[in-house]
Amino acid sequence: MSQPTQKQINKENLLNQGVALLTQKGYHGTGLKEILDAVQIPKGSFYNYFGSKENFAAEAIQHYIAPFIKQLDGHLQNPGCDALTAIKHYFDELIFELEQCNFQGGCLLGNLMGEIGDTSEVVRASLQQAVNQYRDLLQAGLAKAQQEGSVRTDKSAQEMADLLVNTWQGVLLRMKIDKSSVPLKQCCTNLLDDYFRN
Repeated sequence: MSQPTQKQINKENLLNQGVALLTQKGYHGTGLKEILDAVQIPKGSFYNYFGSKENFAAEAIQHYIAPFIKQLDGHLQNPGCDALTAIKHYFDELIFELEQCNFQGGCLLGNLMGEIGDTSEVVRASLQQAVNQYRDLLQAGLAKAQQEGSVRTDKSAQEMADLLVNTWQGVLLRMKIDKSSVPLKQCCTNLLDDYFRN
Protein backbone atom coordinates (compact mmCIF):
# COMPACT_ATOMS: atom_id res chain seq x y z
CA MET A 1 0.00 0.00 0.00
CA SER A 2 1.46 3.40 -0.97
CA GLN A 3 2.29 6.03 1.62
CA PRO A 4 -0.28 8.87 1.90
CA THR A 5 0.77 12.12 0.22
CA GLN A 6 1.25 15.32 2.20
CA LYS A 7 -1.96 16.60 0.65
CA GLN A 8 -3.86 13.54 1.93
CA ILE A 9 -2.28 13.94 5.38
CA ASN A 10 -3.21 17.63 5.47
CA LYS A 11 -6.78 16.90 4.43
CA GLU A 12 -7.09 14.16 7.07
CA ASN A 13 -5.73 16.54 9.73
CA LEU A 14 -8.17 19.26 8.65
CA LEU A 15 -11.10 16.84 8.84
CA ASN A 16 -10.03 15.47 12.25
CA GLN A 17 -9.70 18.98 13.65
CA GLY A 18 -12.93 20.05 11.95
CA VAL A 19 -14.92 17.16 13.45
CA ALA A 20 -13.61 18.01 16.93
CA LEU A 21 -14.39 21.72 16.66
CA LEU A 22 -17.73 21.34 14.88
CA THR A 23 -18.85 18.87 17.56
CA GLN A 24 -17.68 21.16 20.36
CA LYS A 25 -18.63 24.60 19.00
CA GLY A 26 -21.10 24.02 16.18
CA TYR A 27 -20.98 25.22 12.59
CA HIS A 28 -21.41 28.93 13.29
CA GLY A 29 -19.11 28.84 16.33
CA THR A 30 -16.23 27.27 14.40
CA GLY A 31 -14.02 29.61 12.40
CA LEU A 32 -11.86 28.44 9.53
CA LYS A 33 -8.88 30.29 11.03
CA GLU A 34 -9.17 28.22 14.20
CA ILE A 35 -9.10 24.97 12.21
CA LEU A 36 -6.25 26.11 9.97
CA ASP A 37 -4.14 27.43 12.87
CA ALA A 38 -4.55 24.14 14.73
CA VAL A 39 -3.15 22.14 11.80
CA GLN A 40 -0.79 24.88 10.54
CA ILE A 41 -2.13 25.08 7.01
CA PRO A 42 -2.45 28.44 5.17
CA LYS A 43 -5.94 29.71 4.41
CA GLY A 44 -5.49 29.55 0.65
CA SER A 45 -4.80 25.84 0.85
CA PHE A 46 -8.11 25.19 2.60
CA TYR A 47 -10.07 26.20 -0.50
CA ASN A 48 -7.95 23.86 -2.64
CA TYR A 49 -9.11 20.98 -0.43
CA PHE A 50 -12.76 21.86 0.12
CA GLY A 51 -13.88 24.89 -1.88
CA SER A 52 -16.10 26.29 0.90
CA LYS A 53 -16.91 25.95 4.58
CA GLU A 54 -20.19 24.22 3.66
CA ASN A 55 -18.34 21.61 1.58
CA PHE A 56 -15.90 21.15 4.44
CA ALA A 57 -18.75 20.50 6.89
CA ALA A 58 -20.31 18.03 4.44
CA GLU A 59 -17.03 16.09 4.20
CA ALA A 60 -16.51 16.30 7.97
CA ILE A 61 -19.89 14.60 8.44
CA GLN A 62 -18.79 11.65 6.28
CA HIS A 63 -15.43 11.57 8.07
CA TYR A 64 -17.25 11.54 11.42
CA ILE A 65 -19.71 8.73 10.63
CA ALA A 66 -17.14 6.35 9.04
CA PRO A 67 -15.64 5.04 12.32
CA PHE A 68 -19.13 4.43 13.78
CA ILE A 69 -20.10 2.41 10.69
CA LYS A 70 -16.84 0.44 10.98
CA GLN A 71 -17.37 -0.13 14.72
CA LEU A 72 -20.97 -1.32 14.28
CA ASP A 73 -20.04 -3.50 11.31
CA GLY A 74 -17.22 -5.05 13.35
CA HIS A 75 -19.73 -6.12 16.00
CA LEU A 76 -22.18 -7.45 13.43
CA GLN A 77 -19.40 -9.46 11.71
CA ASN A 78 -18.35 -11.12 14.97
CA PRO A 79 -19.00 -14.84 14.34
CA GLY A 80 -19.28 -15.56 18.06
CA CYS A 81 -22.20 -13.21 18.59
CA ASP A 82 -25.84 -13.17 17.50
CA ALA A 83 -27.01 -9.99 15.76
CA LEU A 84 -29.12 -8.52 18.59
CA THR A 85 -26.31 -9.05 21.11
CA ALA A 86 -23.86 -7.47 18.63
CA ILE A 87 -26.06 -4.36 18.36
CA LYS A 88 -26.36 -4.20 22.17
CA HIS A 89 -22.58 -4.50 22.58
CA TYR A 90 -22.11 -1.68 20.07
CA PHE A 91 -24.42 0.67 21.96
CA ASP A 92 -22.86 -0.35 25.29
CA GLU A 93 -19.49 0.75 23.86
CA LEU A 94 -20.92 4.08 22.73
CA ILE A 95 -22.42 4.71 26.16
CA PHE A 96 -19.12 3.85 27.86
CA GLU A 97 -17.24 6.26 25.54
CA LEU A 98 -19.74 9.06 26.25
CA GLU A 99 -19.40 8.46 30.00
CA GLN A 100 -15.60 8.59 29.68
CA CYS A 101 -15.74 12.03 28.02
CA ASN A 102 -18.26 13.31 30.57
CA PHE A 103 -21.09 13.56 27.99
CA GLN A 104 -19.34 16.37 26.09
CA GLY A 105 -20.23 17.09 22.47
CA GLY A 106 -22.94 14.54 21.86
CA CYS A 107 -23.36 13.60 18.21
CA LEU A 108 -22.08 15.79 15.38
CA LEU A 109 -24.96 14.65 13.17
CA GLY A 110 -27.63 15.63 15.68
CA ASN A 111 -25.89 18.89 16.50
CA LEU A 112 -25.67 19.94 12.84
CA MET A 113 -29.21 18.73 12.07
CA GLY A 114 -30.47 21.17 14.67
CA GLU A 115 -28.16 24.01 13.69
CA ILE A 116 -28.08 24.07 9.88
CA GLY A 117 -29.91 20.96 8.68
CA ASP A 118 -32.61 23.05 7.03
CA THR A 119 -30.52 26.02 5.89
CA SER A 120 -27.65 24.41 3.95
CA GLU A 121 -28.61 22.01 1.17
CA VAL A 122 -25.04 20.68 0.90
CA VAL A 123 -24.89 19.88 4.63
CA ARG A 124 -28.46 18.54 4.70
CA ALA A 125 -27.67 16.09 1.88
CA SER A 126 -24.51 14.90 3.66
CA LEU A 127 -26.40 14.48 6.95
CA GLN A 128 -29.13 12.50 5.21
CA GLN A 129 -26.55 10.26 3.51
CA ALA A 130 -24.77 9.61 6.83
CA VAL A 131 -27.99 8.88 8.73
CA ASN A 132 -29.27 6.57 5.98
CA GLN A 133 -25.98 4.66 5.81
CA TYR A 134 -26.05 4.19 9.60
CA ARG A 135 -29.73 3.22 9.56
CA ASP A 136 -29.17 0.74 6.72
CA LEU A 137 -26.47 -1.09 8.68
CA LEU A 138 -28.67 -1.23 11.78
CA GLN A 139 -31.50 -2.47 9.55
CA ALA A 140 -29.29 -5.27 8.22
CA GLY A 141 -28.41 -6.25 11.78
CA LEU A 142 -32.04 -6.23 12.89
CA ALA A 143 -33.08 -8.24 9.82
CA LYS A 144 -30.45 -10.84 10.75
CA ALA A 145 -31.76 -10.83 14.34
CA GLN A 146 -35.28 -11.44 12.96
CA GLN A 147 -33.96 -14.47 11.03
CA GLU A 148 -32.26 -15.70 14.21
CA GLY A 149 -35.56 -15.43 16.07
CA SER A 150 -34.54 -12.87 18.70
CA VAL A 151 -36.39 -9.85 17.22
CA ARG A 152 -40.08 -9.49 16.42
CA THR A 153 -41.17 -9.88 12.81
CA ASP A 154 -44.48 -7.99 12.86
CA LYS A 155 -42.47 -4.77 12.38
CA SER A 156 -40.04 -4.33 9.50
CA ALA A 157 -36.33 -4.14 10.21
CA GLN A 158 -36.27 -0.72 8.52
CA GLU A 159 -39.07 0.59 10.72
CA MET A 160 -37.24 -0.56 13.86
CA ALA A 161 -33.88 0.78 12.63
CA ASP A 162 -35.47 4.18 11.96
CA LEU A 163 -37.03 4.16 15.44
CA LEU A 164 -33.68 3.28 17.01
CA VAL A 165 -31.78 6.00 15.12
CA ASN A 166 -34.44 8.64 15.84
CA THR A 167 -34.71 7.74 19.52
CA TRP A 168 -30.93 7.58 19.93
CA GLN A 169 -30.55 11.08 18.45
CA GLY A 170 -33.13 12.38 20.90
CA VAL A 171 -31.55 10.78 23.96
CA LEU A 172 -28.12 12.13 22.96
CA LEU A 173 -29.58 15.63 23.23
CA ARG A 174 -31.21 14.78 26.56
CA MET A 175 -27.88 13.36 27.78
CA LYS A 176 -26.21 16.72 27.13
CA ILE A 177 -28.57 18.63 29.42
CA ASP A 178 -28.85 15.90 32.07
CA LYS A 179 -25.09 15.13 32.03
CA SER A 180 -26.12 11.53 32.50
CA SER A 181 -26.10 8.22 30.63
CA VAL A 182 -29.52 7.32 32.05
CA PRO A 183 -31.45 8.41 28.90
CA LEU A 184 -29.05 6.42 26.71
CA LYS A 185 -29.46 3.28 28.81
CA GLN A 186 -33.24 3.71 28.90
CA CYS A 187 -33.32 3.92 25.10
CA CYS A 188 -31.34 0.68 24.70
CA THR A 189 -33.25 -1.19 27.43
CA ASN A 190 -36.69 -0.08 26.22
CA LEU A 191 -36.02 -0.85 22.56
CA LEU A 192 -33.39 -3.61 22.39
CA ASP A 193 -34.45 -5.52 25.50
CA ASP A 194 -38.19 -4.98 25.26
CA TYR A 195 -39.97 -3.43 22.25
CA PHE A 196 -37.85 -5.15 19.58
CA ARG A 197 -37.79 -8.56 21.27
CA ASN A 198 -39.63 -11.49 19.83
